[in-house]
Amino acid sequence: MTVHQVSEFLQLTRPEEVAPGLREEIVGCWEVVANAGGAVLATEFPPLPVSAHDVGPVVDSLVHGLHPGHGRLLVATVGGSLAGWLIVRREPHPLGAHCGTVNHVQTHPRFRGLGIGTALMHRVHDIARDEMGLERLSLSTRGGVGLEEFYRKVGWVEVGRWPGALRIAPGDDRDAILMSLALRTA
Repeated sequence: MTVHQVSEFLQLTRPEEVAPGLREEIVGCWEVVANAGGAVLATEFPPLPVSAHDVGPVVDSLVHGLHPGHGRLLVATVGGSLAGWLIVRREPHPLGAHCGTVNHVQTHPRFRGLGIGTALMHRVHDIARDEMGLERLSLSTRGGVGLEEFYRKVGWVEVGRWPGALRIAPGDDRDAILMSLALRTA
């Protein structure tokens, strides 16, 4: 079974498009991913473990920021269940409005290994370029968990690091790895 045979992509561009059930699935996914050691932690989260009570307000803030011109939620489903999701946003400053940022890339642990993350990254590329008119995407990821290799395989390039910028725990500092993806050729 491949992800192309079983998944559907939903692109949500306005807060009212996010049904309560989908909101709950996103909260549940983020809670499970974070508590399983996933690299997707919000600055608003308390120290791990997190609960739905901790994650819910952060998801609500993300949903509130959806807008067709500058913020979209991309959701992958398998068999009607949320399998993964991410946010893509246009840079708000006029000097960077041709660029966007991808955040909160997550695959629910029970759907790992099906290519959900890869499919999300290919789909966000097309949405950012063809629908949002963006020319470049950026993201940052936590060093020490191998995610930079995943992003390289789907076309992203490492453009820098902030050494020791992320303190996971006392004595466990990790690099913030900065990655970029050109969407348009000169």
